[in-house]
Amino acid sequence: MAQQQRDEAAWYKATLREGYDRLQRGDHSGAAQCCRQVLQRKPDLAEGHFLVGMIALEAEDPRTALQGFGSVTKLQPDHGAAWAQLARLFIRRGQVNRAEDALEKAVAHADDNPVIQDTIATVFTLLGNAAAASPWQEKALQHQPANIGFLINRANNLMFLGDFSRARTVLESAIAKNPRHANAHWLLSGLEKARNHDHIRVLREILGEPALTDRDTAFLSYALGKELEDLSEWSDAFDAFARGAAARRRTLSYDEKAEVDFFEMLSATYTRNWLDSRPPGNDSHAPIFIIGQPRTGTTLVERIITSHSAVHSAGELRQFEGACRRLLGPRGDASPTAVFEAAAELDPKKVGSAYMTLTQPMQGDSDHFVDKLPVNFRFLPLILAALPNAKIIHIRRGPMDACFASFKQLFAEAYPHSYEQGEMARHHARYYQLMNDWRERFGHRYHEVDYEEVAADPEPHARALLNFIDLPWEDQCLNFYSQSAAVTTASVVQVREAAHTRSVGRWRRYQEQLAPMRQALEGLKIPLEH
Repeated sequence: MAQQQRDEAAWYKATLREGYDRLQRGDHSGAAQCCRQVLQRKPDLAEGHFLVGMIALEAEDPRTALQGFGSVTKLQPDHGAAWAQLARLFIRRGQVNRAEDALEKAVAHADDNPVIQDTIATVFTLLGNAAAASPWQEKALQHQPANIGFLINRANNLMFLGDFSRARTVLESAIAKNPRHANAHWLLSGLEKARNHDHIRVLREILGEPALTDRDTAFLSYALGKELEDLSEWSDAFDAFARGAAARRRTLSYDEKAEVDFFEMLSATYTRNWLDSRPPGNDSHAPIFIIGQPRTGTTLVERIITSHSAVHSAGELRQFEGACRRLLGPRGDASPTAVFEAAAELDPKKVGSAYMTLTQPMQGDSDHFVDKLPVNFRFLPLILAALPNAKIIHIRRGPMDACFASFKQLFAEAYPHSYEQGEMARHHARYYQLMNDWRERFGHRYHEVDYEEVAADPEPHARALLNFIDLPWEDQCLNFYSQSAAVTTASVVQVREAAHTRSVGRWRRYQEQLAPMRQALEGLKIPLEH
């Protein structure tokens, strides 16, 4: 009997190892088959459920991932890795309280495990606390200094903190260990402006290799496009961006019809009469929301505002949507369309209070905090109802520049519409029309500013922004680029330099290549520029 148990345990271990090997090779179905074999024979094996969660993460299936890691923690409450993964999933769903509870358990059961330490660092980063992430990354690297994933995360963290010199050293160390590591080359390309073709030749050599994954092709192509653009080699730069976008699009699922339905529901539901009929919301004056599209100057404006002594940068928070989903209970797990249709009936004060509770750890000690999640533009009327004293700032940018800026940016997990020209243009048209609706209905309740004007002449717009927030002028708001606070957006490098207009009208360098995008916008009656 003892030998049979040892054989059984060895089989479980070998099968799970095969599952992880298959997962690492990108063979999701093979990994899932290993899971099924193990759990059919031993349904209460915690590590089998953990592999389920890891496969679901790779497949971008957060619901199944939550179930998998949740099963692990029920079977083995001291499983630090599962708690760390749950914390990461909860924060991405805007469930900050649950994320912090899971993070506390992950920290308690880290057991000096470098994988858990690195995941804990990731959660701190997602919570907007890059400084707290640093020591956990250092601990992980002490155990495994050659771990490429740990090195990549450390380099990202150093970039967020503005330590570009150390980030370069870490990335060069990663590349020395794996000269073909696509993510490392992509991060390296973003550290500074390319001055020659040295790295470009390396990128082209790797891109010429057979059997590259779409993920690696995307990293390398976006890196190549960025460096070619630095050198004003416009045509080759666009070819690289287009190749990267096509590769990234193949890895994503994007339901455009669902997005169309969502925008139509928002416009139909959240009318002026709806807002006028709502009872009072939470009366806090602390929140400042910056909304718009990505890559349109939202970070620039946020850095100007948060240079003021009375304003704290809370980062890009998902807590407003999380508050609504939480108050809806089981209905909060539905699609965005169903959730925000139901949210129209929620008590505004409860929504606002839930948001203030969920964001409390990120609010800082200042009188105001900035929530700079661009896509909160969708929920502007709900914010007005739930937090009537909050300040909302909408950043506009010329549609072609805005669309192209997203198209040529490789995002981590957001904006799946941005990798195909027609999809990008149609999304922007939906945003543009919805903001027209909001402006007509609620325009007197929020402040709008054009990126191009702020970039060309920051001071008058900085003064107008502070006046809107009811704050006195402070000279340091013009020296925003010297801030030491962490930046965790795609603008991590750009916002550490003075405002400039180099990217204004950049799309015209690519007029011929961007014809599908331009034609789609024109067909939908969207102006190409302001």
